[in-house]
Amino acid sequence: MATSPAKKTRVVVVGAGIGGLTAGALLAKHGYEVVIYDQAIVPGGCASTFKRRGFTFDVGATQVAGLEPGGIHHRIFSELGIDLPPTTYCDPACAVFLPGETEPIRVWRDRKKWQEERQRQFPGSEPFWNLLNKLFTASWQFQSRDPVLPPRNLWDCWQLLSAVRLDTLITVPFTLMTVGDALRLYGLGGDKRLKTFLDMQLKLYSQVDADNTALLYAATALAVSQAPQGLFHLEGSMQVLSDRLVAGLEKYGGKLYMRHTVEEIKSENGKVTGVKVCNNKTGETHIEAADQVVANVTVQNLVKLSQPNSSSWQRYHQRINKLPEASGAFVIYLGVTQEAIPLDCPPHLQFLYDYEGIIGENNSLFVSVSKPDDGRAPTGKATIIASSFTNVGMWWKGTAEDYDILKQQYTQEAIAKLGTYFNLNSDTIIHQETATPRTFAKYTAREEGIVGGVGQRISTFGPFGIANRTPIKSLWLVGDSTHPGEGTAGVSYSALTVVRQIEAQRG
Repeated sequence: MATSPAKKTRVVVVGAGIGGLTAGALLAKHGYEVVIYDQAIVPGGCASTFKRRGFTFDVGATQVAGLEPGGIHHRIFSELGIDLPPTTYCDPACAVFLPGETEPIRVWRDRKKWQEERQRQFPGSEPFWNLLNKLFTASWQFQSRDPVLPPRNLWDCWQLLSAVRLDTLITVPFTLMTVGDALRLYGLGGDKRLKTFLDMQLKLYSQVDADNTALLYAATALAVSQAPQGLFHLEGSMQVLSDRLVAGLEKYGGKLYMRHTVEEIKSENGKVTGVKVCNNKTGETHIEAADQVVANVTVQNLVKLSQPNSSSWQRYHQRINKLPEASGAFVIYLGVTQEAIPLDCPPHLQFLYDYEGIIGENNSLFVSVSKPDDGRAPTGKATIIASSFTNVGMWWKGTAEDYDILKQQYTQEAIAKLGTYFNLNSDTIIHQETATPRTFAKYTAREEGIVGGVGQRISTFGPFGIANRTPIKSLWLVGDSTHPGEGTAGVSYSALTVVRQIEAQRG
């Protein structure tokens, strides 16, 4: 008598950001029945793009780590049998301008050049940088063994312990130290230029300044742009990354539905059972049964999507509610003539305009500039994308008129500040558009438009961070809430971890 084939495990992925697409494609490759739902028009989340008047703008992320041999994207694309997208290295990774200075601090990919640069820019600081390099070497080797942090069951603990070696032990005494602590340890606490530079760079990755960023986290964040690692500029746009992951998903039978909003994650007796999905085009809803649910959302979104009454979930909810407020972003997108771009302009720049200002409130701008013929702008033209972190709360207060006034103020200030470096005027600016936390909330569905994940303070990084496992069995969290600060590389690593955890559960 013939036997019927075994029923495939059904996985629903909520959100088609890079983390969700990576998890979905890998699970489909491993034989799961995978369906991904996303409320947006195009996949990619904060790493997607939009087009205006011949220009292609990256929504949020503008550079990629982990495409080098052995890097996380390289590993995932190899497993999926998908070609890597064409790229060039960002070198320097960033040119950082401090207030009143016209010569930037260039963060070179070449380790020797970067060492010479920082010794020239910050005399007497080399012992501090040597410590960071030692911690990075140990942490990177530890990370390459795929530990699970933070662990939530025996299998997770075993993965963590299996990644520990003698070379890991050097990091132990520094687990509870911040970057600010290390600066003071080496007598550099009063070095204003060095502290400001570190504040600016760390804010991009950890969401917080040097005095609050966990030292072990910073060691990786500050070194990942140097060889043999590096930051990459994608040819075409950031959309190339998500398009290739969609191809990987479909190659193994997975399905992707855009303009479908998951309104609720269902559970029963402490285990996930499915999701409630709304078709945004028709307004119709249905319940989609699932054996596993992978949520590529912020952890703040997750607690609103799931409402079980268990005590463990209530504790989880309380912890999330107590997290420090996350940042939003104000972004200005400019399509310009090539005359607006200075000669030898680096692809990524960071400006701080006032030592006394609050870093993040439109005082510090991170800027990405397209390269000629990289697919982002017509011949003879270029794109400029400038972003600053901002408090999300103020963008949701007051009337629509109050919002428009605030947006206009930020736009005028950003243009004025960018105009001190770029040649911006009515003749060189072809297209101008801005985004606020309210824009990100609308198009990415992120709670209040927050970006960047959970700040990497001592209390929330690595072993003390937000886990991929949730208190609801078979409900998993991926994205920048669980592995923040390394952009698409970080969220892809979180996805790989969840795939390994689901596979272990099945095994």
